Amino acid sequence: MQPLSRKFYLQRAVEAARNLLGKTFVRRDGRKVLAVKIVETEAYHENGDPSCHAYKGKTKRNEVMFGAPGHLYVYFTYGMHYCMNVVVEEENTAAAVLIRAGEIIEGIDIIKTNRGERHKLKDLTNGPAKLCEALNITTKENGITLLKSDIVITNGPVISDDDVVQTTRIGISEGRDLPWRFYIKDNEFVSKK
Repeated sequence: MQPLSRKFYLQRAVEAARNLLGKTFVRRDGRKVLAVKIVETEAYHENGDPSCHAYKGKTKRNEVMFGAPGHLYVYFTYGMHYCMNVVVEEENTAAAVLIRAGEIIEGIDIIKTNRGERHKLKDLTNGPAKLCEALNITTKENGITLLKSDIVITNGPVISDDDVVQTTRIGISEGRDLPWRFYIKDNEFVSKK
């Protein structure tokens, strides 16, 4: 499982959001492996995007977004949830892709334990906070490289344009009109169709 190259992460945020669909997000924890196919994403960019954490400039919270592409930007929200983003574009440009949902490939038992046995399979990873909880992603992982670590993104099946839905983002109060959300059509792990 070869990690994606830095060149992949140099794409523009909207292109990267579309192209991350079908890729595999892998987390190794000792001998345990958790893996999901990325099925839903959203792009965020400092320019013209009031919902982007970097819209008003660099802060301690968002500084990872301004760093080198191919790193994980993890933030804590609503006092209870973590969300993870992939930093893209050139260094010093704040752009990232929120990983909103994933289809479980490996590590179902650990994911169920992390999320709780009471959930239906599709409800284990069908939202950004659920996905982080399932994969045990917290702000401890903020800033790690995806190029060579225990957390990587690898190639997966190519998703044809006919199987991709592009629409407006959800769960935000500003910038809702930007069509920067992508998901795999008819995939049951998508958070909201």
